[in-house]
Amino acid sequence: MFHGRGADENDLFPLLDLLDPERKRHGYCPRGPLSLPPGGAHWYAVYEVGHPDPVTFAPVYASVASWLDSLPHSSVWLAGFSQGAVMSYALGLGVGRPRPDAIVAFSGFIPDTDAWEGDFSPTLPPVAIGHGLYDPLISVEYGRAARRLLVDAGAEVLYREYPLDHTLDPGFVADVREWLGRL
Repeated sequence: MFHGRGADENDLFPLLDLLDPERKRHGYCPRGPLSLPPGGAHWYAVYEVGHPDPVTFAPVYASVASWLDSLPHSSVWLAGFSQGAVMSYALGLGVGRPRPDAIVAFSGFIPDTDAWEGDFSPTLPPVAIGHGLYDPLISVEYGRAARRLLVDAGAEVLYREYPLDHTLDPGFVADVREWLGRL
């Protein structure tokens, strides 16, 4: 589980039990490597929503990909909120990356940056996308665009919109838990 900008590795940890209540999988919640005072972290610099800064994104993406590849598990779900959703998309859909068993994106977008290239060829993993209709930070249009791109590429997509802002919806968490249980 990859946290959002300004949070830390503890932020989404409770979601692990909500998504996998029987603890059939190992859960990891890494900390973004870039400091964001007063105690938070982030994965890359933001100058324009939808376009991660390539100077900060490239080395973090490479480092997190290396860490992820070192984990002793062959079955992986990638999930995240906001910037963490962007990292989940990037790691699960990047050219040359192993495909995860699923991607879960809470209020994020598929990155558009010179530091990353997506692979939308067949064998895409199933993807769950949840987005707040009133999100002032990452517009719901980014969630809709991700859904269109992935569906057009042949991915199985669970898509939900909620009457919320930039936050997690408990209903979507429950929907994702049920969805993951069917995969």
